[in-house]
Amino acid sequence: MFRIFFCCVFASLVACGCRRVDERSFTISVPQMDAAATNTIAKALAYYSGVRKDTIRFDLERREVALVYDSMLVAEKNLEFAIAEKGFAANGVTPASIGK
Repeated sequence: MFRIFFCCVFASLVACGCRRVDERSFTISVPQMDAAATNTIAKALAYYSGVRKDTIRFDLERREVALVYDSMLVAEKNLEFAIAEKGFAANGVTPASIGK
């Protein structure tokens, strides 16, 4: 009986301690971005399930993209590489640096 109780308590503690979502804000500097590039960049970022598509915002004046993402599903470098693969530098990651 004690063993069953202990297992239930242990399972409850483990389940409560697991993070399921870790949303973070991220701003990406894209120096070559213009109005025509926003659709291409949005599609590249939306490919990742960890990116909240409704939070992607473009600041053309500052040439930045701001978004919210789940760090349990995607990393910042993945997002920078996705933009670089489309031909734009992103936070210093250039198309040339990734072989494009």
